[in-house]
Amino acid sequence: MTLIADVSLRRTLDSRGNGTVEAEVTTDNGGFGRAAAPSGASTGEYEAIELEPNEAIAKARELAVPRLVGEVFAGDQRGVDQALHGADGTNDFSKIGANSAVAISMAAAKAGADTQGIPLYQHLGGAFRGRNFPVPLGNVVGGGEHAADATHIQEFLAAPVGAPSVADAVFANAAVHQEVHDILAERGIAAGKGDEGAWAPSVDDAEAFEIVAQATERVTEEFGFEVRMGLDVAGAELYDADEGVYSYGEKTRDTAEQIDYVAGLVDEYDLVYVEDPLDEDDYEAFAELTDRVGESEARSASGSRAAKPRDRTLICGDDLFVTNTDRLAEGIERGAANSILIKPNQIGTLTDAFDAIELAVENGYEPVVSHRSGETEDATIAHLAVATDAPFIKTGAVGGERTAKLNELIRIEDNA
Repeated sequence: MTLIADVSLRRTLDSRGNGTVEAEVTTDNGGFGRAAAPSGASTGEYEAIELEPNEAIAKARELAVPRLVGEVFAGDQRGVDQALHGADGTNDFSKIGANSAVAISMAAAKAGADTQGIPLYQHLGGAFRGRNFPVPLGNVVGGGEHAADATHIQEFLAAPVGAPSVADAVFANAAVHQEVHDILAERGIAAGKGDEGAWAPSVDDAEAFEIVAQATERVTEEFGFEVRMGLDVAGAELYDADEGVYSYGEKTRDTAEQIDYVAGLVDEYDLVYVEDPLDEDDYEAFAELTDRVGESEARSASGSRAAKPRDRTLICGDDLFVTNTDRLAEGIERGAANSILIKPNQIGTLTDAFDAIELAVENGYEPVVSHRSGETEDATIAHLAVATDAPFIKTGAVGGERTAKLNELIRIEDNA
């Protein structure tokens, strides 16, 4: 292994036109890695702290870079990430910023892979990574925090679970996205796009379900394999803690009604994936819903899959868990959800993300690697999903920052 010789940081643009942190790591034998931090709009209360980019860069240069340059081997990812934690000294990266931490963490991983002359997924996953490739979940209709005057449910997702290859799945999602456009045109409904490139029509949730169901049926018939539907409800954004209800405009539902509503949607639309259907603090409600619609055991005692996750409904915790092992451990103890969303910037380093994945898998929870609404061209999460044998990856369906991950998945599958 070779030592980190230099760490440079700069402010660059994300997909929303906001500033973010980009890091470059160079090793003493010429290895190189570059990575950029994404940013979320629908963020969980317990996420690691993102600082204003210039502040994050200044703090990282002052506190983190001296602990890395000439001190840590690029191929020692835990060593890199321990140095970042040591430089910050808090449990949420509020001193140097999770955006600077995750950019450095991912850039160091890339430099470590470059030093060895191997792909990033192989560097991260090692010789014993799984042989499966993730099914990309494509956001095709969006609202909530990602688009104004659109659906209350934040994301309607295409899930090409029957696709024989990553490439087939990628193009199926793109086809569903186009079919949604065509159906909206047939109905005379104008629509722009939200933060993640999904269509954001001014329709209610019920009509959105009709449109996406029709689009997935058309693409299933055209492509000859099954394309199902998933959701990101973003329940914490709908929940009014003072009133104890979920607000869908003028319609409200208490927790019991919300559970019934989501369970009904799972049955009616054969949903393969439901993310954050309830508030981020309501482990009990998550457990009740999981007991109703999600199988409790995804893997056998040996750790191998006992049932394909794409054949069951994943109840996925995003704001509930925020890629945090402590919150995940509580969820496991209480039987809340059967899947965890993995966002490296949500926790600050690749090591922390890997620890969450390992804890999830050991306890029968499926890891789903995810992008953010404010993205960059960085494709690290594509390699992370392959390295960890994740069953799904959320990437979006269109847009340069989204297709950067999708095209990278196609390349990985083609070269693996």
